[in-house]
Amino acid sequence: MNKLFRMLYLLILLSLNFSCVEKKPTEKGINKSENVSTSKTDTLKFTSGIRAIFQDSKGNYWFGSHQEGVSYYDGKTFQYFNNTNGLLDNQIRSIEEDKNGTIWLGTANGVNSYNGKKFTTYATSTNNQKLEWNKTSGDLWFNAGEKDGVNRFDGKKTNYLIFPKPKNKNTNNSFGVTDLSKDKNGTVWIATYGALFSYDGKMITIFDHEKLKLKANENLHIRSVLADSKGRIWIGNNGIGVLLIEHDKTIHFSEINGLIQKNSSKNGNLSPAGTMEHVFAIEEDSEGNIWFGDRDTGAWRYDGKTVINYTINKKLSTPMIWSIYKDNSNNLLFGMAEGGVYKFNGKYFDKTF
Repeated sequence: MNKLFRMLYLLILLSLNFSCVEKKPTEKGINKSENVSTSKTDTLKFTSGIRAIFQDSKGNYWFGSHQEGVSYYDGKTFQYFNNTNGLLDNQIRSIEEDKNGTIWLGTANGVNSYNGKKFTTYATSTNNQKLEWNKTSGDLWFNAGEKDGVNRFDGKKTNYLIFPKPKNKNTNNSFGVTDLSKDKNGTVWIATYGALFSYDGKMITIFDHEKLKLKANENLHIRSVLADSKGRIWIGNNGIGVLLIEHDKTIHFSEINGLIQKNSSKNGNLSPAGTMEHVFAIEEDSEGNIWFGDRDTGAWRYDGKTVINYTINKKLSTPMIWSIYKDNSNNLLFGMAEGGVYKFNGKYFDKTF
């Protein structure tokens, strides 16, 4: 009888596990909503890298990982969501909040919203869509994977908008969206691997290799963009460092500051200390300083005159910074490739999460 009882118990457990398997999302707009139940911990357990950081209007923190989903911190415990809870993908690339307090997550495979109880899935088809940019609306923008466009949410559905094709001379680059930033005039700056696009609500401007006046051996591979409070546009590249657009003029910021090695291959190869060639994150602090997160050489700060290099933690196996975020209290948070989050206290970095 004991053996029969154990067999019946195992069958019940297996049936429960299979009933919780997530169905694959469709590409027809809203897929479904589902209630969420997750695990909780006292410390942030992500190890695959922090790609996105966000603090909502209630003061709660959200951390998007490279491979493990998203975590929500209410000041006491960390709660975790992944694809078994309704996320379209465990790679979280952006986190936003709308005017109703709904949290929006841009994943590597579509968009999820979370109202505190349920996840809703928004997936858009990129097939045969020829939507006009000026005939769509909405302040929420998301990456659209490795496609040639961007997702814009109008309050009901996500609309896939195709980029006008620039002359992309590097066939290894796609126009998959890597970062977005809005300037003080409301213009949206959209970074893709192969070009930067700006959209002012009426027209799209393309900043490609030719427009940015790059040299023949300087290939675009954009990973970050920031429109700062002074109207400057900062472009972080994986290979040629930082470009700066100021007063309609493009400046090779890394080069003029001596941060490109003399014999640089200007691609994804490892760079030595003292260089800033692979910039994956850019942010402005409350004092107007511009911060850069480099894959190989850690954090850099530009105060308008000089560029200073900082080491986050010498014990880290990699100095790579995935994200930099200014929270509601003007604290500057750095999301690391190893999964931890550090806060700059004015002199050095404290591990905060």
